[in-house]
Amino acid sequence: MGAVTPVRTAQVLAAVLGGSGVLHLLRPRTYEWLVPPELGSARTWVLGSGVAEIAAGALLAVPASRRTGGRLAAGLFVAFVPAHLHTFRVVDRPATTVAAAVRLPLQVPLLRAALKVARAG
Repeated sequence: MGAVTPVRTAQVLAAVLGGSGVLHLLRPRTYEWLVPPELGSARTWVLGSGVAEIAAGALLAVPASRRTGGRLAAGLFVAFVPAHLHTFRVVDRPATTVAAAVRLPLQVPLLRAALKVARAG
């Protein structure tokens, strides 16, 4: 099995971000608890991040805009870190803590993948 190409990486990221963005728009209440209250309106942040995820997915899906899509995706993965950290402040069940502990380190390979696409264009 060969190495994963930047094109395949872009396709996977496009699907993940596009799907996640749609879920943010269809079910914003599912995500609102993740927004640190210091940031203001959770609904605004959830809807805005959903739109940004869809935009990143769309940019990643089109070869001419992949570099920009990779940069936007990388920025989103970094921007999501406060929400992942906030989870540890508000969880009240061990299973949720475990889920949060797994999600946070997953940002690293996602960030690397987005940067791989941004560099390859």
